[in-house]
Amino acid sequence: MKKRTLADDLASDPRITEAGNRLLQVLAEYQRHIKEIVPPDPELTVSYEQTLDQFGSIRGAPLFFPYLGSGIGNGPLVELADGSVKYDFISGIGVHHWGHGHPAMVRAALEAALRDTVMQGNLQQTVETVGLSRLLLEGANRHGAGLKHCFISSSGAMANENALKAIFQKMCPANRLLAFEGCFAGRTLALSQVTDKPAFREGLPPLLAVDYIPFFDAADPVRSTQTSVEHLCRYLERYPGSHAAMIFELVLGEGGYFPGSPEFFEALMDILRQNNVPIMVDEIQTFARTTELFAFQYYGLDRFVDVVTVGKSLQVCATLFREEFNPRPGLLSQTFTASTSAIFAAQVVLHGLMKDDYLGPSGTIAQLHDHFIKRLKAIRDRRPALISGPFGIGAMIAFTPFQGEPGRVKAFVRALFDNGVIAFYAGRDLLRVRFLMPVASVTFQDIDNVAAIIEDTLVQQS
Repeated sequence: MKKRTLADDLASDPRITEAGNRLLQVLAEYQRHIKEIVPPDPELTVSYEQTLDQFGSIRGAPLFFPYLGSGIGNGPLVELADGSVKYDFISGIGVHHWGHGHPAMVRAALEAALRDTVMQGNLQQTVETVGLSRLLLEGANRHGAGLKHCFISSSGAMANENALKAIFQKMCPANRLLAFEGCFAGRTLALSQVTDKPAFREGLPPLLAVDYIPFFDAADPVRSTQTSVEHLCRYLERYPGSHAAMIFELVLGEGGYFPGSPEFFEALMDILRQNNVPIMVDEIQTFARTTELFAFQYYGLDRFVDVVTVGKSLQVCATLFREEFNPRPGLLSQTFTASTSAIFAAQVVLHGLMKDDYLGPSGTIAQLHDHFIKRLKAIRDRRPALISGPFGIGAMIAFTPFQGEPGRVKAFVRALFDNGVIAFYAGRDLLRVRFLMPVASVTFQDIDNVAAIIEDTLVQQS
């Protein structure tokens, strides 16, 4: 029989289990009151607005939405500190994949609260981090990807930074990158150079040379693939041996929810392989949102990937890489890799996705996608002058209202918030409204309710 630690005994103490069950019962009693959209409470509105103004002053800019959570929610519904209740269909831009107040996530946080430290990092990890890393690699290699190592981090930007550092060290002296037009990699000093949005690097010194490849056009797949291949070959010829990697967003996230295709990606990746240019896949937003755990698995690209980054829905972030990209000591090190509660919650998410019926062509994610798409298409058929689309893949869904005119789209998103649905926008010159559904807690009825509000808001804003 394996020797047990004091922590093992504490975790299995029946008093702890009983206390956790009781807390969840009390929480559920309060959550039952959160069952539909509720307008702000007039008695709370004045102090709420004052707090928002104070916070905007403290942080140097107001929040995009007047959103300050009260601390309680029920699945896709969340209560704000002004007493209002709204449908959260953007999930903190993809972070709350399990929704608000999911009992499995709350239990994980309660268990983590009994651990001796709040944060884990470079010098001190707990055994749960080992289990999480193993599970993540198991999921990534389920179709033979060959990823060997996993480095946990606390943000998607840091996961991408770690990926680039490992790649540049291996490929030194190569100093250029390839990426897609419209891509988003992060907002750090280095990643703002990759993100294809000049406003995000205004006033910053140039650090990286990035060559941009046109993304896939579903309306003209053959021609767009040919064009992208031509651009890639031109850059490789112009800067021979200078590219350390190409960063792939398999579905443009901030760029507008444009999916690619297996043929498109394979055409580019074959050329990169022939030229010894590593392939990095940024799955900060796409992880756990297609009908496979990873989008690279959905597109059948397992044999190509060298480095993969994940985040958002996992609760922690990570960089996965092949053996040959394992960096020399000292390159990767962080004071905080993640909080203990985030590591516990990440295991809930991974176990749920891998063991339950979320994935696959008839899994929960596919069913939710199909239902939401059907409702949005019905709105489009009734209101063709107001909406085009829908677009996207899996739990990443978007549509274009008002021909994508930025001012009107942003006004629509704010009106939608006022009417009880939280969404956001994406795109470059023409904007789309995007949604990231909380797949573990949303129902068909929730989607129907949100679709009705979307249509009413479209009419109001037309």
